[in-house]
Amino acid sequence: MKYLKLCLALLTCTNIAWAAPSWTQGSIVKLELEKTRVVMKHQRIKSVGMEAMTMPFKVADSVSLAGFKVGDRVRFTVAEQNNHLVIDAMEAAK
Repeated sequence: MKYLKLCLALLTCTNIAWAAPSWTQGSIVKLELEKTRVVMKHQRIKSVGMEAMTMPFKVADSVSLAGFKVGDRVRFTVAEQNNHLVIDAMEAAK
């Protein structure tokens, strides 16, 4: 029985670790390249329980803002870093 519980626990943890990031749709309202920040009008962000709104986000160093402009429709993921939400992936919406 202990073996079964251990297997179930490991399986659950593995599923969480391998879960795909939650992509959110949005559009760029403002680019602040010097601050590596973007103001985004976005849909609900399920992964953090945030309703749709327009707000600024810091952008991770691994995300290039080159090629994006105001008005572009994008999809992005966010991660919490130092009690702030940071865009850690962003691409043009299809």
